[in-house]
Amino acid sequence: MEHLIDIQSISKQDIENIINFAKAFKEGKKESDVKSKTLALMFCENSTRTKCSFEIAGQKLGMNIINFDDTHSSLLKGESLKDTIENLYFIGVNALVIRHTLSGIINNVLRLVKYPVKFVNGGDGTHAHPSQALLDYYTMLEKIGTVENKKITIVGDVSHSRVAKSNIALLSKFNADIHICAPSYLQFENFEAFNVKYHNDVKEAIEGANVVMALRVQNERHEKECYPDSSEYKRLYEIDMELLKKYAANDVILMHPGPANRNIEVSGELLDNQVGKTILEQAQNGVYVRMAILNTLLKGGVYAA
Repeated sequence: MEHLIDIQSISKQDIENIINFAKAFKEGKKESDVKSKTLALMFCENSTRTKCSFEIAGQKLGMNIINFDDTHSSLLKGESLKDTIENLYFIGVNALVIRHTLSGIINNVLRLVKYPVKFVNGGDGTHAHPSQALLDYYTMLEKIGTVENKKITIVGDVSHSRVAKSNIALLSKFNADIHICAPSYLQFENFEAFNVKYHNDVKEAIEGANVVMALRVQNERHEKECYPDSSEYKRLYEIDMELLKKYAANDVILMHPGPANRNIEVSGELLDNQVGKTILEQAQNGVYVRMAILNTLLKGGVYAA
């Protein structure tokens, strides 16, 4: 695994290696192989969980961390992203985590950069968010042991969600039973290309579900607000305690990639309940999974207990 750009381009073995390394880091059974390497965080779009957890992951690994601020960089003077990255490499940057509003920008830059800096996609437009899918998968394994033949339902704005696309790509590799619930105006345009079952009705979608993942409506990616109003979306698609108890599996786990819009896609009662704690555990697991990603990219090799 040379880079982490999307889930489609890595193998099941790559994924299993990362999960095993993450588990070892979490249990304190693995030491860093990348101390004194330098990590640059280039976040050209707002972030809390991803940026902070990559920063903490790098710190735990003993790496040097550079927080690259694009608003105070030479990019504003007209320097290309390619030239910026190549200069960062020669300054001493070994790995670069990029988040950007433009889908596919990391693939494009990777083809142009001539030097062996490691790229990690921290989320690009509506394209992909591979580290989120990996930490989601790790959390599911902790909670339910396996995703094979488990019903996993994703509810919300899948049309604009890089998290949904990356999760579907990963879960499909491990034979999960994937269901999507969204109004017609928030579904994938070419939904036939995805290995999922579609629902418009949330009750039907979460019937017997082992995992329910809620997504927020991403208004910043819409040309205009594309649902009638938040109260209408809440009425039809909000996940609350009553809905889970009545329709989902008894041991269902509730997930959300964050940030959650409280009392719109998920009720405040659920977020503050023990059921909602899994969402916080996702954030915690993100640190260990991102440690595993960085260690794997910069060290190479496979996990050995």
